[in-house]
Amino acid sequence: MQIDPAPLSNHADGPARLLIVEPNRSSLQVLAKRLGEIGYRIIACDNAGNATAELLRAPVDLVLAELRMESVSGIELTRRIRDDTMLKDTPVVLITGRTDSSGAVDGFAAGADDVVAKPFHFEVLAARIAQRIARARSVKELKADNANLDARVVTRSLELVEIRAALQQSEAERIRLAQLVSRA
Repeated sequence: MQIDPAPLSNHADGPARLLIVEPNRSSLQVLAKRLGEIGYRIIACDNAGNATAELLRAPVDLVLAELRMESVSGIELTRRIRDDTMLKDTPVVLITGRTDSSGAVDGFAAGADDVVAKPFHFEVLAARIAQRIARARSVKELKADNANLDARVVTRSLELVEIRAALQQSEAERIRLAQLVSRA
């Protein structure tokens, strides 16, 4: 099966940047290698603390994190991302064990965009990642369009205020002239 190439980044030119957070080094290496082969730029971390530092260093297009980790879980990492005004729109996909339905529910409650159960088909994971990045790009474009529309509305409102003031001034001048003509 052919996997589509990585989508472009939502933050800059080039392929999308993925932050993978996986405490199991062999799983981390496999995910990084396979997703890198598709064309994603990979940032690999083995814990949420390093992941948080990476998120603050440079924007990423998606976070792929293990749900159950020592110290700081994928759920807590998701909460931190959602609570940060600069990061809150970053898509988060959590990976969990097939029997961890309560963890999946907690992940969604924390704001995860998707929860993928192990074992998973790599092609399905890659498709979900691409779809989440594409959705994030659409949301970002929509927000930019809304901001542009808001700016245009403000500009038009100011123009209307200026036109109204000029019209009132013109009307006042017309009344003044009419009064002068009537006195003469």
